[in-house]
Amino acid sequence: MKKIILLVSLILGFYLIGCTNQGENTLEALRKKDVITIGVFSDKPPFGFINKKGQNDGFDVLIAKQIAKDLLGDESKVKFELVEAASRVEFLKSGKIDIIMANFTKTKEREEVVDFATPYMKVALGVVSLGGAITSIEDLRGKKLIVNQGTTADFYFSKNHPEIELLKFDQNTEAFLALKNARGDALAHDNLLVFAWTKENPEFVVGIEKLGEEDVIAPAVRKGDKELLQWLNKEIETLNTNGFMKEAYEKILAPIYGSDKIDSVLFVK
Repeated sequence: MKKIILLVSLILGFYLIGCTNQGENTLEALRKKDVITIGVFSDKPPFGFINKKGQNDGFDVLIAKQIAKDLLGDESKVKFELVEAASRVEFLKSGKIDIIMANFTKTKEREEVVDFATPYMKVALGVVSLGGAITSIEDLRGKKLIVNQGTTADFYFSKNHPEIELLKFDQNTEAFLALKNARGDALAHDNLLVFAWTKENPEFVVGIEKLGEEDVIAPAVRKGDKELLQWLNKEIETLNTNGFMKEAYEKILAPIYGSDKIDSVLFVK
């Protein structure tokens, strides 16, 4: 009898703990924990990368630090979790990260599994090749196209052009190295990224500058995480209007794209 009573007590205890955790929203939990974990890239300059000092750096990283400062009072209260394109959603769903800031393009497919906040950047697909040899979809017939697994480029070509052979990689560094080593004829990725990459690799040219419809990049939270989503929506709107995004653009992106391109890249007001 004592064993039965003990077992029932343990089950009831776990049940009550579970109810407490479910009743506490993520925003409350983050403030109690006093740290926020944000997923960023380590190999996608100028958006998310590791600098020469071994520190997380880039446009997304600056935004992530500001989020931590505005939520918890100090930008140092952000913990960066390095992600790959294909792992972003799983890291979020499993609770390993609280927010995705890894240059995450908003798509209908992704909206089914995560909740996107207010967007902060505009983007389309671009295709880069040696000397700009590839200038149209027709030029890719019978060629190998390099993409990163789980990216918008992967989804776009798999759905709309299944006849084009795709060579897929998990990491950006692997994909661009494969292009330099002529393992593929061209590489498709976010046009902002390939434009930046060709600045450092001028022998390659973005022959297709805009493919498909223009998309937006936005932070994302777990599906149904309403309180954090509402806070994040207001935060991004504030950063778009209070001058922060303009300053971040001038610091990180203007040297690559030019100060005059800010309105075509960001949603600043």
